[in-house]
Amino acid sequence: MSSSAVDVTEHRLLEHVARLGDEHPPIDLASVDFTVRRPEAVRERFGTVLDYMARAELEVERNVLELATLLPDPPEVDRVFYTDVWGPQEARHGLILDELQVRIGRPPATTDLTTVSTRLRVLGALAHLEPIQDVVRMLYYLTGMSTERSALLAYHRLHDGLSELGEAAVTDTIITPIRRQEPGHYAFYQLSARRHWAALARWQRWLVRRLRALSFAPVGAGTPEQKADVGDMMLGLGLGSPGAAAAFAEQVARVERELLFARDRGVRVPPYIAAAFRDAVIAAEARAA
Repeated sequence: MSSSAVDVTEHRLLEHVARLGDEHPPIDLASVDFTVRRPEAVRERFGTVLDYMARAELEVERNVLELATLLPDPPEVDRVFYTDVWGPQEARHGLILDELQVRIGRPPATTDLTTVSTRLRVLGALAHLEPIQDVVRMLYYLTGMSTERSALLAYHRLHDGLSELGEAAVTDTIITPIRRQEPGHYAFYQLSARRHWAALARWQRWLVRRLRALSFAPVGAGTPEQKADVGDMMLGLGLGSPGAAAAFAEQVARVERELLFARDRGVRVPPYIAAAFRDAVIAAEARAA
């Protein structure tokens, strides 16, 4: 990539982050209507979905700590994005979704907001070496893309399901505003990933592929129980069949496949992503049984 192309992309990123902050501040709690006409029906159909989504959104507080560990010297645009824009927006999503699930008769989400694993601390120590930090940054962008894409797809399905139940207040003042903010996050990660991948050396790309295959997991699925929670979410949204789960994984991984597997046209979805979502559904079904 030429230096002029890099400069243009950097400028686009800065403009994008500034626009996200200006046009999409954290959702005003005063604008939210928690009225639920049929709480039992919502709880039965989407209770586990809300619990998982609330927990995943609330735990961005820990995610910011993890990023500070993993990226000791991040570009300013990255730091501004995750501390001033993405973090506050996502934390507000979690707060609202958690309040919603409490109002339909479920316990609040159980969250871990402070633990940074030993594995991440070791990787963060290595990331003080600039070539390694470049690899870690690429993993961060890939994780952000898959997380935001899966969240956007899930919110679309949740919106449609709640609309079918006649829950207009929730869809109009909670799910729609949240859904409106997610594409901007995804766009940031996609722009960043395309730009950064083009600047990596061949050995760095190899290492990214290797580490990504070894470490990929859906967001908020760090334990076997949490993996089953992801499966419950997929089942609740009608994504539990093998075909639906595979289609979901393919949509989540679209840009990642394009970047990391450009020379392998037989790959519709990276196998580690397909396996992770399939295994989550299996774990949820096993727990229920």
